[in-house]
Amino acid sequence: MWKKTIKITIFLSLIISLIIAWSIEDWSRTVHGKLPSKTAVILHAVNNNLVPLDPDLEPPGFLASNSGKEGQVTMVRDEESIQLNNEKEIPVRIYSYSDAKEAPVILYFHGGAFLEGYGSIDTHDNIIRSLAARTGAVVVSPGYRVAPEHVFPTAVNDSYRSLEWVYENAERFGGNPEKIAVAGDSAGGNLAAVTALKSRDSNGPDIFAQLLYYPLTTFKDIELNSRSTYDSGYYLLSKQVMLKAREAYTPEEKMWNNPYTSPLEAENLEGLPPAMIITAQYDPLRDEGELYAEKLHEAGTPVTAVRYNGVMHGFVSFFEIMKSGEMALNESALFLTKAADESIDLEKEYKLTVQKAPGGLNRVKEEAEAFAIAAFLVGKHTFTTVTK
Repeated sequence: MWKKTIKITIFLSLIISLIIAWSIEDWSRTVHGKLPSKTAVILHAVNNNLVPLDPDLEPPGFLASNSGKEGQVTMVRDEESIQLNNEKEIPVRIYSYSDAKEAPVILYFHGGAFLEGYGSIDTHDNIIRSLAARTGAVVVSPGYRVAPEHVFPTAVNDSYRSLEWVYENAERFGGNPEKIAVAGDSAGGNLAAVTALKSRDSNGPDIFAQLLYYPLTTFKDIELNSRSTYDSGYYLLSKQVMLKAREAYTPEEKMWNNPYTSPLEAENLEGLPPAMIITAQYDPLRDEGELYAEKLHEAGTPVTAVRYNGVMHGFVSFFEIMKSGEMALNESALFLTKAADESIDLEKEYKLTVQKAPGGLNRVKEEAEAFAIAAFLVGKHTFTTVTK
């Protein structure tokens, strides 16, 4: 009897494994080629509402990656407010270590299409926290005001005021006001680039580096291959959302050519801090981010440009379960450390580095994790279907 039970169990396990493997293979096939298994599984889960689009959710323990220094000493989180010039205020979150002293400061602007409900300091808390852990820096993230209630230049003014606030208050958190970097992703990458421009133009606080994750760099209608190829929304950013953001944040066409909305259109990009620009293969914003990297280099700014293959817009937010996201954060931390130490090679030639999808043992690990996640998704879908 027990032998028959074992045979049945093995047979059912094989059937289930084949179903899961077939599902992953099916999810991986797109009109743009075959996706890496992990990317395909995550996109399937998000696009079919099988999991919430909230990268700050805790991953399963066996999928979580280490966050560097975090846990060895006390990580302190402070919640404060930044007083604006019009007597209003915006929230700000600060991560620092309890032993921080004259540490570099990273001013991080969250993504979210400049729109209410698309992003906040809460949805990007994992990136903010991890950058602090990996660099030992004080990381400050302001909740700048967004559209449709607040159109351009509100977000820009809030961002620049945040830079001034950091300069004025850095020492309270163990930071060095003479060592401030700006960083951000997507819309936040735009604001980081614009804040660097505005600080240069206004003789504001010195900025030692700018870290831009898949930034939006122009609101103008220009022909870009990545915009037309990956704009369906399947890769977590759609043309529909981009147009909605433009209409809400920059309702007047004359705003689209302003360097403080579209830094790619700026006539003068000289005198800006060293930049790292990270882009994703399957991202409508890929080409404009890389074009901005080229223009910065042509203006004399040291630029490190890296494209991660096999991943989509927003991939860094999924670093707990995507190896490419973790690699990008590690590269970012190394860049920021070198920039803070003023050891960036100012004379190096511009080159777009392409990081391939993880290979070797990392690929084996990614495939195994993709299978585990897919098994969960298939099981969840089956249970939901049966219990309806």
